Amino acid sequence: MSNKSISRRRFVKDLALAGGAVLAGGRAVGAGERRRRGKLHVACNSYSWLVFYRREGRDLNKELDAALGELVSSGLDGYEPGAGRPQDLERLGPLLKKHDLEMRSLYVNSVLHEPEKAEQSIESVLAIASKAKTLGTKIIVTNPSPIAWGGAQNKDDAQLKTQAAAMNKLGRQLKALGLTLAYHNHDIELRNAAREFHHMMVGTDPQYVTLCLDAHWVYRGAGNSQVALFDVVELYGPRITELHLRQSNDGIWAETMCDGDIDYPALAKHLLKIGVRPHIVLEQAVEKGTPKTMTPLEAFRKSSQYTRSVFGVFA
Repeated sequence: MSNKSISRRRFVKDLALAGGAVLAGGRAVGAGERRRRGKLHVACNSYSWLVFYRREGRDLNKELDAALGELVSSGLDGYEPGAGRPQDLERLGPLLKKHDLEMRSLYVNSVLHEPEKAEQSIESVLAIASKAKTLGTKIIVTNPSPIAWGGAQNKDDAQLKTQAAAMNKLGRQLKALGLTLAYHNHDIELRNAAREFHHMMVGTDPQYVTLCLDAHWVYRGAGNSQVALFDVVELYGPRITELHLRQSNDGIWAETMCDGDIDYPALAKHLLKIGVRPHIVLEQAVEKGTPKTMTPLEAFRKSSQYTRSVFGVFA
């Protein structure tokens, strides 16, 4: 569906008022100043910068300091890294402070469908989460790993029940630490009538397990269905604590957030109607067919501006 609900006049006006690269007195407005002015906080996942840097022949890990500087220059306020162990976060603290960035959320993988591995995974996530909390993190996002990435094998009912029980346990222990667990999915969990996705919602306690709605993975996993995406929002909207944003045109990931296949203004309107204001995280990425017309800085500047034009009502 092509979004026509944002007029050109409104879009330009909103960019001037809410865009991340606005100038004040001849200087760029930084993340801290945007917070003080009550502007919408918009973060970005590290995966996005990883793939945009990679297509430029650059290494995000080696250029992390410079990358976070560009992230701020693009108008973003927060950074959601992925972490596999507590040590992965050690270099981030000083860099976040240097660039006046928040790390409100953290992405971790987990293996929860096998009892023994689930216990080990819970311990690992808790250790990472404890470290992340010292850096200001409030939300721990996890995507329980499939049996094999890219494989055709699906989790059976027993494994789904094991995974849901482990999610509950992890969420309960994170809540005791003052943190929120948010369940994240890719397209694989939408196979077979979305049984894995739905059981992670229906089979878990809302007070321990919330939802990180990755709108485009739900859309793609359901066969490029916006109907399915909005059904998920209708079913589980009150549990959405984080929103991952990506756009596509004719099914191919776009270079920036923009009008496209997913009607994001309608999504923002619905969330506002039900009183849900999730943490917003950009996860724009590239794939075969994605246009290459901008540098990472240019692409994320446009994405942050567009996102504020659509979701600025949440501020």
